Amino acid sequence: MDLSFNILIVDDVIENIQVAMNILQEDNYNFSFATSGEEALSLIEYNRFDLILLDIMMPYMDGFSVCETIKKEERYRDIPIIFLTAKTDIDSVAKAFQVGGVDYITKPFHPEELIARVRTHLNLYAAQETLRHHNITLQTKMERKEHRLLNEIEESQKELIFTLTELMEFTSDETGKHIKRVAEYTKLLAHYHPALSEEEEKLIYLASPMHDIGKIMIPQRILNKADILNTDEDEIMKTHTTKAYELLKHSPRKLIKAAAVIAYEHHERWDGTGYPRGLKGEEINIFARMVALADVFDALTHKRTYKEAWSVEEAVDYIQKHAGTHFDPTLVSIFMEHLDEFIEINAQK
Repeated sequence: MDLSFNILIVDDVIENIQVAMNILQEDNYNFSFATSGEEALSLIEYNRFDLILLDIMMPYMDGFSVCETIKKEERYRDIPIIFLTAKTDIDSVAKAFQVGGVDYITKPFHPEELIARVRTHLNLYAAQETLRHHNITLQTKMERKEHRLLNEIEESQKELIFTLTELMEFTSDETGKHIKRVAEYTKLLAHYHPALSEEEEKLIYLASPMHDIGKIMIPQRILNKADILNTDEDEIMKTHTTKAYELLKHSPRKLIKAAAVIAYEHHERWDGTGYPRGLKGEEINIFARMVALADVFDALTHKRTYKEAWSVEEAVDYIQKHAGTHFDPTLVSIFMEHLDEFIEINAQK
């Protein structure tokens, strides 16, 4: 037999303990014993047992109570308990199983019966523990595999997004760098916003680069026009929001859903005068409100085909003056409180 099997024998009569040990000693088990329920519970708390042989009739705390106490503790509840008793009435037998016993042996012991039943339950317990260990190991492997796959998916999403930004650089000489800076601005706004989590901070960082993805469907003659757009051209340009939303809205993925909302709403204004739907205040998604501020700040401070770059001071003044009209006032406050960090991102080429 496995020398690691540890058996606890609990009986208030020391001679009964000795008899059980003498019968079972040929299998080289490791024995511990207790002469009361309280002593047994103390031993169980600090030692590992593979089987408990438990007398029913003991003073102060009987075997049924000991068994019930053991089964309440998650650490011990799977230890098999065999009741050893002189009680042979049906009610006692039934209660032994009701409180969690796995077997019931009457005194005086028949050596072959005691040996066989102890072996059976120890082998069964060992098999259950092995199976439990394998299940835990398998679950750990599955969790690690799932985590790895999720990381691979996330990396693929990142690669796809930034590939799209590179594609957009071909359609406009400033757009690619612009959207990378916008991603950094929005990540910073989310980081300092008290209502957003670390997961949401990561999500907006990954989703915001797609805010202008709809521009790939705008004609080049409009997208790169050197002069201010006329009314008709401006209306066509505005459709980049709805075109992007129609492109992305069907995805069930959290990242793409966030990108769809950002692309759709980042030209809405706090006072309701934006487009395409004239949303107002907190009707506008918080991610879109962040991108709106980031987008304007970066666009103002960098040269475009139709305008020269503003100074940072001029752009900051514009944003402050339009808090509560164009921009979410809370976000403007965050922007101003951490202005040096935004300026540092703005300087990136």
